[in-house]
Amino acid sequence: MSHPGEPHGGDVGGRLNRLRAGVLGANDGIVSVAGLVVGVAGATSSRTAILVAGVAGLVSGAFSMAGGEYVSVATQRDTERALLDRERRELAEMPEAELDELTEIYRAKGLSPDLARRVAQELTAHDGLGAHAEAELGIDPAALTSPGQAAGASFLAFVLGAALPLVAITVPAAPWRLAACAVAVVTALALTGAVAARLGGARVSRAVARNVGLGVVAMTVTYAIGRLVGTQV
Repeated sequence: MSHPGEPHGGDVGGRLNRLRAGVLGANDGIVSVAGLVVGVAGATSSRTAILVAGVAGLVSGAFSMAGGEYVSVATQRDTERALLDRERRELAEMPEAELDELTEIYRAKGLSPDLARRVAQELTAHDGLGAHAEAELGIDPAALTSPGQAAGASFLAFVLGAALPLVAITVPAAPWRLAACAVAVVTALALTGAVAARLGGARVSRAVARNVGLGVVAMTVTYAIGRLVGTQV
């Protein structure tokens, strides 16, 4: 039986990686669009100008992130498929050498020579490609990542993150825009930093401080640039 709160079934590592990618995508959307709209707000008080810039940043950023994620995961998947094809050929052309290789892997993990041999034989008989791919390559042939799913998740995460500063700075009246945006962004960055730390097993307070600090720096710099450009142009 598994321990409470300790999942053992399914693609746990894959789900955690997708969740972590979603958190990071939302974080990127928050910081990039917050910096953009705050910079524009430093140059002009026009709600239309801020909204247009924010929407443009949201759309272009979401497509950029989704495209980058698609290319990255597709490249990884192509590489994994090539490795699996090679492993499949080796199992067909040199089964004894592959069995010896799998045996040595389990011997290196601490099994006795006889037990390692029996484990290798039984796993090969049950699912040769799966056993060899997992032990030799660290790949599960039945759980290859989908580029389309990864791109879709990144797109959605970025949009959700980017929508927060966009709404926070365009809905309030002009005197309250920057303050409302700053509060919303700091709160959201604290949340995404805490979630990312929990997923990675890191110290939450340090991750939150780092995340919030970088976001504040980004908004401060872009606002200063916006003010400078707005007074000079």
